[in-house]
Amino acid sequence: MSAPVDPTSTSAWQGLTAVREGFAPDLRAWFADEPGRAERLSFTAGELFVDLSKNLVDETVLGHLLELAEQVGLPERRAAMFSGEHINVTEDRAVLHTALRAPAGASLEVDGADVVPQVHEVLEKVYAFADKVRSGEWVGVTGKRIQTIVNIGIGGSDLGPVMVYEALLPYVQEGLTCRFVSNIDPTDVAEKTRDLDPETTLFIVASKTFTTLETLTNARLARAWLLEGLGDVASSDQQGAVAKHFVAVSTALDKVAAFGIDPDNAFGFWDWVGGRYSVDSAIGTSVAVAIGPEAFGQFLAGFHAIDEHFLQAPPAENVPLLMGLLNVWYNNFFDAQTHAVLPYTQYLHRFPAYLQQLTMESNGKGVRYDGSPVTTPTGEVFWGEPGTNGQHAFYQLIHQGTRVIPADFIAVANPAHPLTDGDADVHELFLANFFAQTKALAFGKTADEVRAEGTAESIVPARVFTGNRPTTSIFAPALTPSVVGQLIALYEHITFVQGVVWGIDSFDQWGVELGKQLAQQVTPAVTGDADALAGQDPSTQSLIRWYRAHRS
Repeated sequence: MSAPVDPTSTSAWQGLTAVREGFAPDLRAWFADEPGRAERLSFTAGELFVDLSKNLVDETVLGHLLELAEQVGLPERRAAMFSGEHINVTEDRAVLHTALRAPAGASLEVDGADVVPQVHEVLEKVYAFADKVRSGEWVGVTGKRIQTIVNIGIGGSDLGPVMVYEALLPYVQEGLTCRFVSNIDPTDVAEKTRDLDPETTLFIVASKTFTTLETLTNARLARAWLLEGLGDVASSDQQGAVAKHFVAVSTALDKVAAFGIDPDNAFGFWDWVGGRYSVDSAIGTSVAVAIGPEAFGQFLAGFHAIDEHFLQAPPAENVPLLMGLLNVWYNNFFDAQTHAVLPYTQYLHRFPAYLQQLTMESNGKGVRYDGSPVTTPTGEVFWGEPGTNGQHAFYQLIHQGTRVIPADFIAVANPAHPLTDGDADVHELFLANFFAQTKALAFGKTADEVRAEGTAESIVPARVFTGNRPTTSIFAPALTPSVVGQLIALYEHITFVQGVVWGIDSFDQWGVELGKQLAQQVTPAVTGDADALAGQDPSTQSLIRWYRAHRS
């Protein structure tokens, strides 16, 4: 694989630098001068309607950004990813989350094997299991129907499933619920199981290697809870109890069996699936059980629709490409260090947290994929909350703060619950805020407009809104399984675009390893080993001593 192109060496980057030096965004004037700006900068990807017109770009900037994509080799890198080349160079792996949603009958050969039939073989196994649980054919050891699925995982094995489950609650089968345990803090598993009936609870343990510290610790705690709760039933058939109440998402069948799970009830996936890109693999088993195979198939089809758009849409109309390039524009030329994602649909309340892992674990890198230092800042901090909650919390900073904070606003036309307050359609009251916020951020409020309201001169400055705060608006007809898949794939490809421009490997995550290694070294000191404590730095020693003195 060729070395990454230094983006700062390209003529497109030089052009952007020159434009930025005298750049004075004026969205009011731009819209006044070009009444068709909104139409020109609005696009469709799948079912998503995306309005980019309130971003701080003109035709010159967009032209340079599209040239930048060409000059850093983005089309070639995209083709390499979709064809299964080992673009995850530090782990020597293909990157094929896109194969997880390829339709049956498609073909993609990687390292001598067609992976699409493998994907659908696992998918059919997951679907068969889901049907058994949903129909009541799968019962617990006492013969009772399963009512609660508890997914035990961490990182991508948790953030994706819990986000999608919460997003698709209206599609969950009545009588079934899911809970999610991730944190090794014992409070998590204790609270999630506190009011459950072990006879009607099924655990899904999601760990590819079946060695993840947090996940296996929580799995053992859950197993102990189950066996204790089942009492005499478990005493007479402990292995049968575990086998009826635990399944696994893992490829380590020997470890799965040693835990007590029937290897036939283990659902596998592949090393070319990164954790943060895996919710559409067997990692999504809890979701497949909750919403059913048909809806899960629609979820996968949504991903695939955006994959095809990203592959085939012309650059000037390619939504993931354009949004990724806009993020580069703000990050590298406006020093925008954060990016807000603001869903105006409560069911997407976990979407910003999901995107934190997707974007920051992917692009929080200081070296390029050839090991050389990056030549530009990388990796914004992604954050957000649903509207209108955020309006009453942090929008002040976005409207009148000193930093540029690009923001993505996400909404749906048709709510799951079309409630009214008297004659008022509550969803329309809600969306009025969605429309008003992007308008206020774009166009602001001048001092003269504030004065015209009769405001005292002394407080006029405090009530001025400068405007020219960039936003992207994303609309969907409704929050269906397909649309949720489309939204995830959109941000996957946005993340990819940014990584290609910066020349980094967006698919490894070595930055999470050191802390895990040190935790294993520190554990003996925490549990009372004096020699291990003596080997720690003075600050860590002090903290551990304080902890041990106060632990009852």
